[in-house]
Amino acid sequence: MIDSLEDNYLLVSRIQHFQFCKRQWALIEIEQQWDENVRTVEGRRIHEKVDQPFLREKRNDLLIIRALPICSHELKVTGVCDVVEFVEDPDGVPIQGSKLKYMPTPVEYKRGKPKSNDSDILQLVTQAMCLEEMLVCSVPIGYLYYHEIRHRQKVEITEDLKQKVRDVLREMHLYYSKRHTPKVRTGPFCKNCSLMDICLPELMKKRNVSDYIERLIEDEKTT
Repeated sequence: MIDSLEDNYLLVSRIQHFQFCKRQWALIEIEQQWDENVRTVEGRRIHEKVDQPFLREKRNDLLIIRALPICSHELKVTGVCDVVEFVEDPDGVPIQGSKLKYMPTPVEYKRGKPKSNDSDILQLVTQAMCLEEMLVCSVPIGYLYYHEIRHRQKVEITEDLKQKVRDVLREMHLYYSKRHTPKVRTGPFCKNCSLMDICLPELMKKRNVSDYIERLIEDEKTT
């Protein structure tokens, strides 16, 4: 059972935090600190609409399961898939409660639009790797659905991406085992971080708050 997994299993969803900023990931995962901004609130609301545990929906040859718990003992990760779409396939795998066989495809829901980095892609690939281990099958594709553009992005689950997931998780596990929080490395991405006040308290004190808010508003208009 996922609830009985050892404490050193990491959350699948945290891989995107690690790719965005290793320090942000460490503040959340190691130091147990968290704060919210408009992006995290919007993201949570989007997932609340999707995450209805074990809700099944049948559409012709498609079986949709929401909030499906997943884990990988090889990668030492655990988490939840927003949606897994199972397509009827005689060469697929059996699903509890059904006499048919299906092939799984993970679908991850995101606020905003596709990112310039591969953080969302690696999270989706990790989900696919968990499903492959759990169901003993191949998961060749997955989808990222972006709320802002209302569009699905198809992702090929390649061996290169799987190896990158292994490399990133190896580094995450190393930091976690040593309880190491990386030093501050500021950049344009800091303005989008919900942990700015915690990570850079002295910088925030020196800033004029009204100027900072106006700058954020202008940035939002141009993105």
